[in-house]
Amino acid sequence: MPLSPLRFAPLLRVLVAMFAVVGVLCAPSAVAEPPQRMGPRVVDAANVLDAGDEARVNAAVDALARDHQVKLWVIYVRDFGSMAARDWAARTSALSGFSERDLLLAVAVEDRGYWLDGTLPDSVNETELDSILGGSVEPALAQQEWAQAAVDTAEGIGSAMTGTRVPWGALALIGLVVLVAAGGLMLFSRKRRGDRERAELVNARALDPTDSAALARLSLPTLHALSRERLVEIDDAVRTSEEELALAASEFGDTAVTPFRSALGAARAATAKAFTIRQQLDDAIPETPDQQRAMLIDLLATAGKADRELDAQVADFDAMRDLLIDAPARLDALTRDIIDLTARMPRSEAELGRLTSNYPASVIAPIRDNVRMARERVSFAENNIETARAALAQPVGQQGGAVAAIRGAEGAITQGRALLDAVDQAAANIQQARDGLPAALAELRADLGAAKSLAEFGGADLATAIATATAALNTPNADSDPLGTFHTAVTADAELDRAIAAASDRKLAVEDLRRRLDRTLTDAAARIEGASSFISTRRGGVDAEARTRLSEAQRHLDEARGLAGSDPQRALMSAQTAAELGGRAMQQAQASVRAWETRQPMAGGSQTGAVLGGILLDGLIRGAMSGGSRGGSRGGGGGYRPGSYGGSSGSRRVSRGGRF
Repeated sequence: MPLSPLRFAPLLRVLVAMFAVVGVLCAPSAVAEPPQRMGPRVVDAANVLDAGDEARVNAAVDALARDHQVKLWVIYVRDFGSMAARDWAARTSALSGFSERDLLLAVAVEDRGYWLDGTLPDSVNETELDSILGGSVEPALAQQEWAQAAVDTAEGIGSAMTGTRVPWGALALIGLVVLVAAGGLMLFSRKRRGDRERAELVNARALDPTDSAALARLSLPTLHALSRERLVEIDDAVRTSEEELALAASEFGDTAVTPFRSALGAARAATAKAFTIRQQLDDAIPETPDQQRAMLIDLLATAGKADRELDAQVADFDAMRDLLIDAPARLDALTRDIIDLTARMPRSEAELGRLTSNYPASVIAPIRDNVRMARERVSFAENNIETARAALAQPVGQQGGAVAAIRGAEGAITQGRALLDAVDQAAANIQQARDGLPAALAELRADLGAAKSLAEFGGADLATAIATATAALNTPNADSDPLGTFHTAVTADAELDRAIAAASDRKLAVEDLRRRLDRTLTDAAARIEGASSFISTRRGGVDAEARTRLSEAQRHLDEARGLAGSDPQRALMSAQTAAELGGRAMQQAQASVRAWETRQPMAGGSQTGAVLGGILLDGLIRGAMSGGSRGGSRGGGGGYRPGSYGGSSGSRRVSRGGRF
């Protein structure tokens, strides 16, 4: 009997359902795109661009590369999988072998996240970047205008770079003044020359320091201004790297930080060489324009080498010292450090009060504000610790703000400790000078008697040395200024010794010379130590001139120590030069800080103190030191960012993004 089709209906339904399930299981599933090496400049792995959109994005990134030599790469994916947006973008950049001229914009259209990774061009500050991302890119992404977001990124960066050119409108206004008054011609000429030099300096900042041909085309004023900027930047980078390396060594031991210490040593040696060249340019011996140009190009190449020595280790250093690992324990340790510093302050304040009551203001001037500044550093550190704890309470992937806050707190605590140490060391230096002064004066009296017996043979040099020694013995400041009196006595005695040796045609006894050398080395070391501490804790307001004198003083001191065993006579001369330059470095640094303070809208406060201390690096410092201006916004808020291990160019590294 034929079977009715209705009897097969239930079976057919079951078979259809089974095939549907198999089809679903066998269908290819959408998976997150892993980080990948970029091929074309624009990759649409999420299929959100049509042909016209892709053409618009390519045109925008091509224009940015053509007009400004900055390559923007754009990739759209569905999601970043289990990776944070920052890590996905950074891994793709690494796989693609991007250089400092490359930026990557990665967009996850379903995750609704994006990240911009790369090195920010020198002529774009972070305030402008925030405006581009927050004002154009994120709104476009939120409206699913995928192509427009990339176009806005490229055009925004290009517009920001174009905005650094010469302000011709201002020049036109000055030209109008020239037509009104004859005296305006001079003002116009001076303004135009200044604008031209500033524009040339802006362009010079982007040059490769090893490109001697490009540097040779710059004017001498621009080369001089650029060299001073680079010296300040690399000296700040070396000092900040030293502080960070000390923290890393205490955490991981000397063996773990060996490669970073080696890189820092090489950078320090290159920096010292660059300062030596600057000292030669600043001394009383004139150089021809061609000689100046050659020396300045050598200086910039040397400073660039120092920068690269540090920057080559940044990634490994940050990986070793990942501040998000055990961040709560780090913050607890920083809190204990603050407690220790706070407990030290009454004792340091009492010591400072004792020194102030016993010695004139000129003696105490380098440390007069140290306790107040230490309190400001502590307050700044406390605020950063609170900020870091708040950042750590955010979801994973949004805790990046804790890193900058921890670095800021560490830097503030390190400088607070150095400021209080300087107060204690000042007392020790004064006591050391007081203890050594009687012997120094006694020896000066003895040598003065010997010199007078040779007066008829010594000529003008001996007569001058006798007059200087007599004045030193009659100085009434032995009690009120032991350091200054000790320096005067040691210097006068050294000059007298040389004059006696020439007049009597004999050398000083080695033992006698070594005693003088030891005292001069002590004097030089104390003056250099004081100047270095002053600059380190106020480096945000100290220009290249003081740093150059300090570097040269340290070089002469190192030379004196190296010659002490083989040629004590030359060692004594180098030690005297070191002491003299150390004193000049302190004077010039104090003058530079006073000038910096007069330019500040408000004095005092932990934020201002952190900028002065170089804990927060101010993008305006270039302009302030070179006569121009330069805006910028840095991590930590308010237009600044905290320093870290690495060269000055590390400050241009950006890694920015978020949700839309």
